[in-house]
Amino acid sequence: MTETVTESGYFSEDQSAEVVIARNAKAKDARLAEVMAVLTRHLHAAVKEIEPSEEEWFQAIQFLTKTGQMCSDWRQEYILLSDVLGVSMLVDAINNRKASGASESTVLGPFHVDDAPVMEMGANICLDGKGEPMEVRGTVRDLTGAPIAGAELDVWQANDEGFYDVQQKGLQPDFNLRGRFRTGADGSYRFWAVRPKYYAIPDDGPVGQLLAQLGRHPYRPAHLHYILTAQGFETLTTHIFDPDDPYIRSDAVFGVKESLMARFEKIDSPSEIAAAQGDGWFWRVEHDFVLEQQPAGRP
Repeated sequence: MTETVTESGYFSEDQSAEVVIARNAKAKDARLAEVMAVLTRHLHAAVKEIEPSEEEWFQAIQFLTKTGQMCSDWRQEYILLSDVLGVSMLVDAINNRKASGASESTVLGPFHVDDAPVMEMGANICLDGKGEPMEVRGTVRDLTGAPIAGAELDVWQANDEGFYDVQQKGLQPDFNLRGRFRTGADGSYRFWAVRPKYYAIPDDGPVGQLLAQLGRHPYRPAHLHYILTAQGFETLTTHIFDPDDPYIRSDAVFGVKESLMARFEKIDSPSEIAAAQGDGWFWRVEHDFVLEQQPAGRP
């Protein structure tokens, strides 16, 4: 009886993936074996479809090597690569499937900072006074429409030049444009910020070079970040976006969702300025969030 290639363990073009997967049969972790089998099948299928030259394959290896060399304690080029390929958003979507009516999630982003200061409702998260003032307000509710009291909103944003405080140490105060707020009994929230601006993701490395070669820009449309937490509810990590931003339909990391658009309204009426206790004209953004309850039995 003729022994099959897979049984013999010998490599062939036709059964390349099967030979590799069989070699991993004694993996100590079943999930790792499953993951490697799927990756191996798809990778080998891609190579067979592309049929790269040896020079092209070496260029791919060099790209991955340079991507790793660009990583540091404050920069993760592989996360950036995942972002621009849409993989980060796909993983987020798979892990955050929502009930109908619940607010949608999007990626965390690389500039979140733990332990932002807790502020009183209506406080201003802009510490340096720069930028066009903006009032942000809305309500947090559950799927039945009932308000959620005591929900925490961890908010942060880039400044009017498109930079986060951690990117401009010494130029911006620590925790500039960051804060944590808790909703009132009626589920409402309100704080002051500045109108954000679109900005470029880091594009001075191999991922930026790849984008340029693909004819793609590195920009993210203007947005505000939120993490919403409340007892008994699923945590929501999301953004709200300016629908009039020039990059709203071509976000470099695919983070925009239609439900996360928020209208930026210019307020210049003296009566409305006085009611909001503003010092002059300002932008107003209103956006409500709907949280999904945790499944029964989850801590």
